[in-house]
Amino acid sequence: MTTIHCQLSTIHCQLSTVNCQLSIVKELVYNKKRMFSIIIEFVMGIPSSLLASETITFERAIELTQSLLSEIEANRLSESEIEQAVSSLVKTSNGARGFFVTYLTDDRPLADTPSSGVLDALRQAPEIVAELLVKNLAMSAAMVVHHSREQNEEMAASSARVQGRSRFLIQALQLPACQTLAQQMLASVENGGGEYASFLSRWGYDEEQKIAISSAVKEAINSEGSK
Repeated sequence: MTTIHCQLSTIHCQLSTVNCQLSIVKELVYNKKRMFSIIIEFVMGIPSSLLASETITFERAIELTQSLLSEIEANRLSESEIEQAVSSLVKTSNGARGFFVTYLTDDRPLADTPSSGVLDALRQAPEIVAELLVKNLAMSAAMVVHHSREQNEEMAASSARVQGRSRFLIQALQLPACQTLAQQMLASVENGGGEYASFLSRWGYDEEQKIAISSAVKEAINSEGSK
């Protein structure tokens, strides 16, 4: 029995040593991750809290964009830092959707004249950005009609602001993808089929709204092409 107790005691000591070693390893891993995060922030020059991960949710992207706009408004970020933050958002669908739904509807005037950092970042994800801009342009144009009918001037003005900002970005970015998707949107509006037929049907736009969409899209891409 004495031998067994000695063996059990030895095993217990060994387990305690292993647990201690595991705790040390975990601490080293945590410190290494923390150090890596600090190094990234130092090198990139922007807080990691303003950078979107590839698994970001739509809701988190909205929150991040709100924080980003506040930092921009306070002049706490350089154009390079703005570009890093925005590009991290628009490289994923959730991030881009969250960015645009916040940026295009924000009450502050800074979104009326996007800085070079914002524009350069948007150019890094042409397919995602073009798709969302064309859809936002169409939807906001249709909603101007809807709110005007309801005599809701405030909401009509808000939709008009989204429309204007979407048009400005399409014209400023001059992405070939925007031209392609805008032409597809026009074809669906005018012919009732094509790439955006299900999009138009899903939202139930009537003829007056489709005319508004067509006019908004033509204005955006014709002005873009004339630059």
